[in-house]
Amino acid sequence: MEDLLQLKGKNIVIMGVANERSIAWGITKSLQKAGANLIFTYRLERSLGKLTQLLEKYDFSATHIAQCDVNSDESIHNAFNEIGEKVGVIHGVVHSVAFAHAEDLKGDFVDTSREGFAFAADTSAYSLVAVSKAAKPFMTEGGSVVTMSYLGAERVVPGYNVMGVAKAALEASMRYLTVDMGAQNVRVNAISAGPIRTLAAKGVPGFNDILKTIEEKAPLKKNVTQEEVGDMTLALLSNLSRGVTGEVIYVDSGYNIVG
Repeated sequence: MEDLLQLKGKNIVIMGVANERSIAWGITKSLQKAGANLIFTYRLERSLGKLTQLLEKYDFSATHIAQCDVNSDESIHNAFNEIGEKVGVIHGVVHSVAFAHAEDLKGDFVDTSREGFAFAADTSAYSLVAVSKAAKPFMTEGGSVVTMSYLGAERVVPGYNVMGVAKAALEASMRYLTVDMGAQNVRVNAISAGPIRTLAAKGVPGFNDILKTIEEKAPLKKNVTQEEVGDMTLALLSNLSRGVTGEVIYVDSGYNIVG
């Protein structure tokens, strides 16, 4: 299987590991099994502490860890230059970064503040553009960028509010990036994952009801796991998907076709 994946020894940047339940950590576990070199970014010092504890707990080694605030162009530029100087070539980027103010996920969408709208879009969508720009000079051997989306990008999901709009912008940005990145054989895709009990999910009102609905209506009659999302991300980062770019891949037990 490793021969098919061709990820052993490849340098993969993973952005967004918040804790053990995060989707980015599920992806990390899949990449570890495939033998990839794991490179992480973190935003705050407390995030670095949590990441370090996780790596020690699972006995994973990091090729490099760089500080990166996705709301700052300078921070993104510095992080990827640092990574580039350390490893030379970047073969893949996992963009699992999204955030909106709690007050903009409650109540009516029409009450979203201008500042809250801009912040959610900047953090959750524009960051993919900025990260791709910073990573591009080091992706000299081709590669893959994978970002994380959700069904709320195309349908109204109660309580998802401004984050749904941000995810819609994320998916559109992903498609536009394929043209610019594709010139040097870098693919860009998105995974639309079903709801998983992450730290971010706690901020979505009625989250438990969403999980129950999927178990009832999805063709597979179950919710997905971080491991399932991790393995699909692995496929999109690997040689197995070398002809795929600009796609939104649903990992949601099929709920998107019936929900």
